[in-house]
Amino acid sequence: MTKPVIYLDNNATTAVAPEVREALLPFLESQYFNPSSSYDPARAVRDAMENARESVGRILGAGSLTEVIFTAGGTEGNNAALSGALAANPNRRHIITTAVEHPAVLEVARELERRGYRLTVLPVDKSGQLDARDLVHALARDTAVVSIMHANNETGAIFPVDELSRIVKETDPTIIFHTDATQSVGKLPIDLSDKLPHVDILTFSGHKLHAPKGIGAMYVRRGVRWRPFMLGGHQERGRRAGTENVAFAVGLGVATELARAALPDESELVRLQRKLEREIRARVTHTLINAEEAPRLPNTTSFAFEYIEGEGILFALGEQGICASSGSACTSGSLDPSHVLKAMAVPFTAAHGSLRISTSRYTTEQEIDTLIEILPGVVASLRRMSPYWDQSRDAPKEGVDVMVQDKFNS
Repeated sequence: MTKPVIYLDNNATTAVAPEVREALLPFLESQYFNPSSSYDPARAVRDAMENARESVGRILGAGSLTEVIFTAGGTEGNNAALSGALAANPNRRHIITTAVEHPAVLEVARELERRGYRLTVLPVDKSGQLDARDLVHALARDTAVVSIMHANNETGAIFPVDELSRIVKETDPTIIFHTDATQSVGKLPIDLSDKLPHVDILTFSGHKLHAPKGIGAMYVRRGVRWRPFMLGGHQERGRRAGTENVAFAVGLGVATELARAALPDESELVRLQRKLEREIRARVTHTLINAEEAPRLPNTTSFAFEYIEGEGILFALGEQGICASSGSACTSGSLDPSHVLKAMAVPFTAAHGSLRISTSRYTTEQEIDTLIEILPGVVASLRRMSPYWDQSRDAPKEGVDVMVQDKFNS
């Protein structure tokens, strides 16, 4: 008999909400018309897309619908944000980002560096936070774009994007400030007109907030110097060529309305997060919570269990029907510690034993209770097999730090 699935990997992707699925289906069936066509059925489809754009604009606090562009997701948006900012400002050759960005930003920035641009990667502290002074010192006359995420996908650490973007704009108002808000849209209040007036470009992906995969949105503030990344058509007011994914755009609109309605009350997510962290800390020794001292998303906990491997934890949980991850879904195929934990200087005895739990509004307390009951036994079993763990003392072996360091340096 198949075990019921307990899904606790919502930062990787989310289930499509029933209301979203119901709303998009007609646009895969009877309302299949191209929104660029001029006949009446197509105009109705175009109106549905514009209604969805309005919904996306509401959750972002956009000042105008013309500032919202539909994309295929966060990765496309991040590529477009950086490449488009540089293309529109050819005399500026400097990019600033952070060491804990998603690969959809970091890899783009590194590729641009290989093409001759100058790249500054800002460090973070042990809580995964930036020192604003590092940003100030990095800004230069030829800085074109600063890209700093709103919330980290692995640890949930929230960056003070309001303050950081203000610093950039007060230093040089022509520098473009971009934020990857893939993990924060639908989880944190966002108001680009009032609370984040210095953010020029914001990107996010629909499948992180119960819309389908393959749809996202990009906010480009009116008047910002930016060039389209996708060429070849007049769609999205000439800023993103290609026939629009109407069905999924409509789904994204519904998903953002549902998320916006749920935003005022995050207390249940916070309560479950605190319960999980409290109980696991009480039952499992030598456990770290990454970015514990930083402001964090209410749905995300990144554990680091010392002296064991995260892959072993995931395998054992998977046998019990529990879906989780060791970090970013985009890097889960690697056995190396994540670049985020490395940047935070998480001890090497713990970095390999990371486990990310990310909930959603559909997560139940019973599911969290099941994890609390199973996870300590999983960790204990793996430690019994670890060459670095003293079973008689239920503690790490003496000199284990040197042993582990030698292993990873070899």
